[in-house]
Amino acid sequence: MFVDRVKVYIKAGDGGNGLASFRREKYVPFGGPSGGDGGAGADVVFEVDEGLNTLMDFRYQRHFKAKRGENGMSKGQHGKNSEPMILAVPPGTTVKDEDTGEALADLTEHGQQAVIAKGGRGGRGNIRFASARNPAPEIAENGEPGVDRNIIIELKLLADVGLVGFPSVGKSTLLSVVSAARPKIADYHFTTLAPNLGVVETEDNRSFVMADLPGLIEGAHQGIGLGHQFLRHIERTRVIVHIIDMAATEGRDPYEDFNTINEELAAYDPSLMKRPQIIVANKMDMPEANDQLALFKEQLTDAYPIFPISTITRTGLRDLLFAIADQLAEIPKRDIPLEEAPKRMVYKHQAEEVPFQITRDPDGAFVLYGEQIEKLFKMTDLTREESVQRFSRQMRGMGIDQALRDRGARDGDTVRLLKYEFEFIE
Repeated sequence: MFVDRVKVYIKAGDGGNGLASFRREKYVPFGGPSGGDGGAGADVVFEVDEGLNTLMDFRYQRHFKAKRGENGMSKGQHGKNSEPMILAVPPGTTVKDEDTGEALADLTEHGQQAVIAKGGRGGRGNIRFASARNPAPEIAENGEPGVDRNIIIELKLLADVGLVGFPSVGKSTLLSVVSAARPKIADYHFTTLAPNLGVVETEDNRSFVMADLPGLIEGAHQGIGLGHQFLRHIERTRVIVHIIDMAATEGRDPYEDFNTINEELAAYDPSLMKRPQIIVANKMDMPEANDQLALFKEQLTDAYPIFPISTITRTGLRDLLFAIADQLAEIPKRDIPLEEAPKRMVYKHQAEEVPFQITRDPDGAFVLYGEQIEKLFKMTDLTREESVQRFSRQMRGMGIDQALRDRGARDGDTVRLLKYEFEFIE
């Protein structure tokens, strides 16, 4: 089964917890703190494997959770960092954040890697908090939470040539004749429900990859018919081969078919109209095909190369394949720029991310939330009094105490943070 779009949840590994411990060896005077740092959590990494051509592996497993880092140990020993979780994807894979729409990666070459979710750093052990004022701290951090996100993985085929046209114009038949591919061929519309790839070799030993793409109809750029399932795969092709039923066997006008398909391509992505396009007049073995071809040439305003062929009698195929190979030879592999994940840009007029926000529940409790304060709270070891006091000082330094007063908080009021409740004390 060909799978080219899936939604997946990924979770990078949390960092290991730091340790609060002390040296107690008999002959070590003033032993002091000895708690080591936790190890870093595992990243979630996507890596291109050229042996894959579908996203089938993600169809049945939709949740991926990487390992957390090892906790810190006594005698100042650092916890072990976790090895990254590497997920193999086929060439042509793009990854987007489902919630924000941000492009995270565009993977095209074998062995190329991209970190999709960063693992959390390890928490610091109490060695890190020793100072002249506090030579024996009982403070240790929990590991930083790893990034978790819902992502959309899409596959855009990496083919040199893309066959476009209405359903039942002969795209699959052409691919089966000029290559070893065996796509499904039948006498009804939308026989091709997924792209098929074939390697074509000309008589002079030049080769290229041809993609038979699902049939296109009017309104495809809005998702009608197979819609975006088709159009997504045409984006990376270097040459577009436009196949037309020149015999008009289904009663459609060939010139109107040609214009309709190009309008759909332009509506989906205007840059597609800048790609070299070759017109293939198919079914020339049928009656009236020659008359239709003459009329088509009269109506055509742009100078597109036209190649009359018949996939049944196999006439005209040799010249067509030579023309495609000649056209590809003039286009560098990277002539068509592949989309890149946009870089984050911070402009001066943009406000910085708010470290915390405060709302109220119906029962009158104050609710404290925000990415920065929540991460700080998760990294606090609530089992140790010194750690709790340190967290209180950090909140005060962030201005949370004053913000609660400004919102009307009084002594004894309840403050909620994640699943915990605190009492506000003046």
